[in-house]
Amino acid sequence: MTRSTKQASAAGERRETKPPQAAAARFAPGARVASATPAAVAGPAHVEQPMAYDAILLSGFGGPEGPEDVMPFLRNVTRGRGIPDERLEDVAHHYHAFGGVSPINEQNRELRSALESALQTAGIRIPVYWGNRNWAPYLDDVLAQAAADGVRRMLAIPTSAYSSYSSCRQYREDWADALESAELQEVMQIDKVRQFFSHPGFVQPFVDGLRAAIQAAEAEGHERSRMEVLFSTHSIPTADARLSGAGLFDGVEGGAYAAQHLAVAERVMAEAAPGVAWQLVYQSRSGSPSTPWLEPDINDAIEALEHRSAVLVVPIGFVSDHLEVLWDLDHEARETAERVGLQMHRVPTPGTDPAFVAALVDLVQERVVGRPVGRRRNTTGIGPWFDVCRPGCCAKGGASPRPAIAGLVP
Repeated sequence: MTRSTKQASAAGERRETKPPQAAAARFAPGARVASATPAAVAGPAHVEQPMAYDAILLSGFGGPEGPEDVMPFLRNVTRGRGIPDERLEDVAHHYHAFGGVSPINEQNRELRSALESALQTAGIRIPVYWGNRNWAPYLDDVLAQAAADGVRRMLAIPTSAYSSYSSCRQYREDWADALESAELQEVMQIDKVRQFFSHPGFVQPFVDGLRAAIQAAEAEGHERSRMEVLFSTHSIPTADARLSGAGLFDGVEGGAYAAQHLAVAERVMAEAAPGVAWQLVYQSRSGSPSTPWLEPDINDAIEALEHRSAVLVVPIGFVSDHLEVLWDLDHEARETAERVGLQMHRVPTPGTDPAFVAALVDLVQERVVGRPVGRRRNTTGIGPWFDVCRPGCCAKGGASPRPAIAGLVP
């Protein structure tokens, strides 16, 4: 932690900037994974050795909690990309439409509380710390507090289920930044749970939600033959998508990122709405218009629907109903559906659904007991995913790799 950051944290002052990027990650002698516990330090794909952890690190994206936070938050999100404030204002108005407050922080407070209670019930009596990548509580401040509380080994849970730079490796980079900023590289060890897209507890809330949406549409008089299900997730640059998945999906359009979403969508449809038409779509695109991103955009997909009377939107890429769900789906996509004469139903995200919270507890138990990979819960043809990220997995397209933990270099 820099001196100015330490002083601001100690004084309880408002802080607008996330930790600086780490210069390096620390490897113990003979280690293949930086800042890892003894069970993961050699870099096995799946850790089947029991490990006692002192705490859980629930890691969120972060969001503003007042109008004055919006622009500093967006500068943190886009740091290093050279995006001027004028362009950030285009996104800022989404937050200002909700009073400058993103719901994501309160949602993560609720998830933290639910997870801590569920862990206690399961007999895992360790605390859950919550830290954000882009706004307070910042990860380095949280790690500093955890260290002061005596924590030395943490198991991190990112609030993102899939494999890509922004949903996996960037978390690992930010943990490395936080360890260096807090001067804890030689003190604290952090492992991460596997990407949990294929865990049945993550999938089940979408199954339940789609069943309910189908029933509601039928009650309104819509026949299943005139419905279409759109599974929506965050678009990412196609260059990043190609690099997701440690080379397991080379030559597959969209790489592991698209393949994982498609696998989950197929499972949801098989259980909730067999025979109903569906497709995978993308939302929340940002960045230069000249940079290719995954398509189709959800609004384009809605406009292109023919012979349909109802569209059922499943936000399969998201853990909670945060701003990108509320704005991009409940506002923009709904407006598009109304304009073209379609009735739209949007399925809830997992949030604090008991099945999802139980899934997170199960992911912790996997590592605490060293559960063999063949006995792990998995509901798709892909997975269970890696505990320790493989070399090159989820790299940033066109960029040199930055220091990261919980995976093999680079």
